[in-house]
Amino acid sequence: MLTLHSICNNHRPSSPSPSTFTPPNPLPISPKFLKSPRPYSSSNIVKFAVQYNRKPQLAGTTPRVVVITSGKGGVGKTTTAANVGISLARYGFSVVAIDADVGLRNLDLLLGLENRVNYTVVEVLNGDCRLDQALVRDKRWSNFELLCISKPRSKLPLGFGGKALIWLVDALKHRSEGCPDFILIDCPAGIDAGFITAITPANEAVLVTTPDITSLRDADRVTGLLECDGIKDIKMIVNRVRTDMIKGEDMMSVLDVQEMLGLTLLGVIPEDSEVIRSTNRGYPLVLNKPPTMAGLAFEQAAWRLVEQDSMKAVMVEEEPKKRGFFSFFGV
Repeated sequence: MLTLHSICNNHRPSSPSPSTFTPPNPLPISPKFLKSPRPYSSSNIVKFAVQYNRKPQLAGTTPRVVVITSGKGGVGKTTTAANVGISLARYGFSVVAIDADVGLRNLDLLLGLENRVNYTVVEVLNGDCRLDQALVRDKRWSNFELLCISKPRSKLPLGFGGKALIWLVDALKHRSEGCPDFILIDCPAGIDAGFITAITPANEAVLVTTPDITSLRDADRVTGLLECDGIKDIKMIVNRVRTDMIKGEDMMSVLDVQEMLGLTLLGVIPEDSEVIRSTNRGYPLVLNKPPTMAGLAFEQAAWRLVEQDSMKAVMVEEEPKKRGFFSFFGV
């Protein structure tokens, strides 16, 4: 089991609010229940992962424009955007997810919405459709919408850049349906023009990294670029953590990652094979029943994002190394 526990810094469990709040994913008492086909009951709910006895309190002014970035490709930016976005919608907040990866868009695949994307931002800018026609509403959660910048293999107009994305965010703020609570921007890999375009309208950033040295070096570089662009609220999600490798000193711990980057920790996502299955099905991990450890971790990260909270990582206890016969000779 994981030995990385979340410790909320500023919030404590409160009494249930008068308004009814249905927990999105009831948690079982025992890990054995995860393999049981029995239905959930009220006696099986436990509140150690997320404070399900109340709805998270939205902090900050709306809309909160959050860019999800990393610098390095393949660390889980799009997976994070899909699962955190759906988690926010399940908590009752209106969310618009923008796939800013022009050439290699994948967010629609992870959400299972690829067959419903008929119009994109390019058609909106060209006057071929309205903004509400380009927004794809999720059938499972009507308060979650997807907006793609362009279609695969299509070329963007030469004038498209950070100012065009600022106009797009401003249009979402003043649309007739109402201003969304969250605008999540899935940033492309790298630090080229696509990265600059994606971070321009954002006032918050979630930096996704893995505990390997190549990802950390890119994350450190991206952190400097975000701060130079005026984004000071930067939180970190450490993805694909394996405690068995940390104990064997084959992987850096979350404390080591935090010490190297010096960022506030938003969440720790354990390695989970179910991520690949959910990606191939176009079904976000947080919707799985029974829930998985990675899915619960994404839900906790979304909860902290709402309340602008953070977590602390507890040091993983190292197992004592076995000393063999040749240890007498210093081997």
